[in-house]
Amino acid sequence: MQHPLGVMGQMGRPGLSAAQKADLWQRWKQRQSLSEIGRALGKHAGSIHGVLSSNGGFIPPVRRRSRWALTLAEREEISRGIATTLSIRQIAAKLGRAPSTVSREIHRHGGAHTYRAAEAYAQAWVHTRRPKPCRLATSPTLQRIVASKLALEWLPVQVAGWLKLEFPDQDTMRCLS
Repeated sequence: MQHPLGVMGQMGRPGLSAAQKADLWQRWKQRQSLSEIGRALGKHAGSIHGVLSSNGGFIPPVRRRSRWALTLAEREEISRGIATTLSIRQIAAKLGRAPSTVSREIHRHGGAHTYRAAEAYAQAWVHTRRPKPCRLATSPTLQRIVASKLALEWLPVQVAGWLKLEFPDQDTMRCLS
């Protein structure tokens, strides 16, 4: 979900709107230079290069919701079920979903007293953004351990195996995202 003013979160610089990005990719496809694209969009060629390189020079696929994700209509049905004091199992049966799916949805979005379908739908969209930072990038402890093993010339596969043995009950100590 993009900021309402079209401002990117990095360093406070104005980003490109969806229409500008579409125009950028169309011009790139027509083999226009970075300078030509930049002039057309009122941006520096370096900014254009940043957008292109972050996607490997390929047009990024359009984001779509998973076919398994709850729809807005299903979330509204959950909200109505909560309002009419239906049980989670009753709501799930109406939706043709597992009770655990409905239960997780309600608890993930504030519980029965604060659940709002539209907010849950919007939050779910934001939380499915990719790529997400990998665990190694977000855990200083894991970084130190991995760096020390790599400094000893261990192979990455050896480090991964060692972590699994050393921290069997701590999934946070794995080099996974």
